[in-house]
Amino acid sequence: MASTQVYTDYHPRWLRRQVSTYWWLEKWAYFAFILREMTCLFVAWFVVYLLLLVGAVAGGAESYQRLLDWSASPWVLTLNAATFLFMIYHAVTFFVAAPQALVVHVGRRPVPARLVLAGHYVAWAAASALVAWIVLRA
Repeated sequence: MASTQVYTDYHPRWLRRQVSTYWWLEKWAYFAFILREMTCLFVAWFVVYLLLLVGAVAGGAESYQRLLDWSASPWVLTLNAATFLFMIYHAVTFFVAAPQALVVHVGRRPVPARLVLAGHYVAWAAASALVAWIVLRA
């Protein structure tokens, strides 16, 4: 049995609205979203810097001192200060999104979003206090 379908070049055009390259500058919410996505670059730098630090410590006192000297340069200090600020922004925006992404139930009732958010901040403060205690007691 032969097919009666015939191929044609016709394809209906899709109606697509042109979107500007700078669409994310139109509203604060869009800009905040893109800024949050860009913080991942600073998270990646933090991971690289931490690996460099671990490698320098493993390499001995001379290797560690070279890393400290390099870290004291103005551009590394500036990058690390910016990284610190962006990491805080990244954490805060993550915590704000958490109650929508993580719906906790106690029995059949959902836990209020404010309590989920507060729990994240309490855990963050406790972890920060623990790290500060470990670092400062030495």
